[in-house]
Amino acid sequence: VQLVESGGGLVQPGGSLRLSCAASGFTFSNYVMKWYRQAPGKERELVARIDSGGGWSHYADSVKGRFTISRDNAKKMAYLQMNTLKSEDTAVYYCNANWASYDYWGQGTQVTVSS
Repeated sequence: VQLVESGGGLVQPGGSLRLSCAASGFTFSNYVMKWYRQAPGKERELVARIDSGGGWSHYADSVKGRFTISRDNAKKMAYLQMNTLKSEDTAVYYCNANWASYDYWGQGTQVTVSS
């Protein structure tokens, strides 16, 4: 089982990034996919989640209207499109797959928003 995030980096305030999460080793289409983030000295925060079919999504208030979660079950990929980035979005972003008692995590990708 593996989840591999990519797409993080350094971006200026107001900019955009698209994070990707590549899944392998499990039946991706069964799982709810989530993106979490953790800033230095803070607890891990749920940013967005999407149901197994991709028809329903939910966002933290702090990112609503700026971030969009999506998935491609055929490619076993999940995405997080992040627009209008702010300095407070700086964190390590983690991909998570969850179904029943099964819970998998990626290694994280750093997003830094700074001028």
